[in-house]
Amino acid sequence: MKMMIMQGKIWDRVFEVESKYEPKGPIGKGAYGVVYSCINTLTNEEVAIKKIKVGENPKEALKALRELRILRHVSHNHKNVIALKDVMIPSAKCKDVYLVFELMDADLDTFIRSSPPLPNYVVKYFMFQLLNGLNYLHTANIIHRDLKPGNLLVNAKRDLKICDFGLATTTTKGSSQTQLLATENLGTRGYKAPELLLNCFTYGPSIDVWSVGCIFAELLGGNRLFSAKDKAGQLIKIINILGTQNDSNLRFIPSCDWEAYRLLESQPYTPGIDFKLLFPNADPMGLDLLNKMLQFNPDKRITVAEALQHPYIPSMCNHRKSQPAPLPCHVDVEDSVGVHKIRKMIRDEMLLYRQDALR
Repeated sequence: MKMMIMQGKIWDRVFEVESKYEPKGPIGKGAYGVVYSCINTLTNEEVAIKKIKVGENPKEALKALRELRILRHVSHNHKNVIALKDVMIPSAKCKDVYLVFELMDADLDTFIRSSPPLPNYVVKYFMFQLLNGLNYLHTANIIHRDLKPGNLLVNAKRDLKICDFGLATTTTKGSSQTQLLATENLGTRGYKAPELLLNCFTYGPSIDVWSVGCIFAELLGGNRLFSAKDKAGQLIKIINILGTQNDSNLRFIPSCDWEAYRLLESQPYTPGIDFKLLFPNADPMGLDLLNKMLQFNPDKRITVAEALQHPYIPSMCNHRKSQPAPLPCHVDVEDSVGVHKIRKMIRDEMLLYRQDALR
């Protein structure tokens, strides 16, 4: 396979990609990879190439494996999920992974920060697309676990696509919960559901609904609704806005972080803040939907499918049927599996993707 090396001018990183891809420049940098804008010289199509560092870290390798496994199953099947267009088979050592995506103009975080207050019809359109894509993922038993504006890509037409599946997982078919421990490293604190902050041992797709509610509030107000420096501060911020939770709303946390639980109990009573005061120009039906998403108790949160039927979402949108989701795919591996085996699994996934692309 003919390869070329291009040197990143900003981060001084080396990219090794197929020679048909001509670099234009770096467009993003994440915790475990960088992204370049490129031209496919064979098709004259602009693409984004994401380099994921695997190295010797099994956690980083697992992120790459998760992303590949999920994208191989869901990419190209829904217009609100980012499309994986190509993969580049690495050497046997597989220390870097290169994924080729459709090129979008910016992430939603950049869009929010660079725009004046968004009109209601734009917020509605973004919310419909986000819920539509997430409903497709949840139907496939996939929980994203890291939804935030930075992981939502948009273009000049305001099309929105969900991306970055490095922390995603799958639930067992027919089950609404996963047994994985919700550690502090899971997700981004400002969008993290209470059950994750409380380190609950079980959680389900409702954690994504909470994140969507946080994104919704950010679209309405231009800033994060819940923002704190640590887990304790985050919980206090949530209580200050949503109000003191009664016992029935705390029964879902019998096996959680008791220190955090006692923190909640020690807080003085607060009635919370009415969303109408926080977002005075918002559509009242939008605030009703926001309230249903940001329920402290996950059992009381609206589901994504229910949210799509909410009166806030334009009625014409409710008639746009999503394509059937593929069969669930298992993306996690046992903790005992070492990085070298995960690298082999990554390479196998890439070969399967190439085989599927040739059909």
